[in-house]
Amino acid sequence: MNYLAHAYLSFNRPGILVGNMISDFVKGRKKYDYPEKIQHGIRLHREIDNFTDTHFVTKEAKEIFRPAYRLYAGSFIDVVYDHFLALDENEFTDKSLKAFTINTYNLLDQDTDHFPEKFSMMYPYMKAHNWLYNYRYREGVQKSLGGLVRRSKYLSESDTAYVLFTDHYDLLKQLYHLFFPEVKAMAVSWLKQLDA
Repeated sequence: MNYLAHAYLSFNRPGILVGNMISDFVKGRKKYDYPEKIQHGIRLHREIDNFTDTHFVTKEAKEIFRPAYRLYAGSFIDVVYDHFLALDENEFTDKSLKAFTINTYNLLDQDTDHFPEKFSMMYPYMKAHNWLYNYRYREGVQKSLGGLVRRSKYLSESDTAYVLFTDHYDLLKQLYHLFFPEVKAMAVSWLKQLDA
């Protein structure tokens, strides 16, 4: 899952949200440098990623991108899942997605001292261009795919990924709708165990 899903699956818990959003920028034992709730968010992020990467639906979705992008196929699927989450009427209306993104940025703004350097550099762009909301649009997906390529060491273009996304749009949407209720239930269950 990408930023929108990780934010949403934090369920408005501030520390969990911060950890969930910064996890990809926190390596190894560095996670223990953070307060407990942020550590829990980092762990939740990794649980979500593992669940997503090993799920049979995601494996099927990856096959659309794998011939062109090999090991990076999963990263493209993460962006695709965020697009369909932004449009998922079971989770958001247009109005509630806008409200959710504003609330998410407000919560993150209260904890910027805990941002790793690379996330701290990226976050102003995320907020200014409202990445979380703009996953709703195909243009937002196109920009996100391009950003993914710019941040990678071994990719040179995202045009093929965008063509694959549009050519297989209906199938990818079906796969998202099979998958998302399960990852949401997993995250809810994980947080309940944390609270027990």
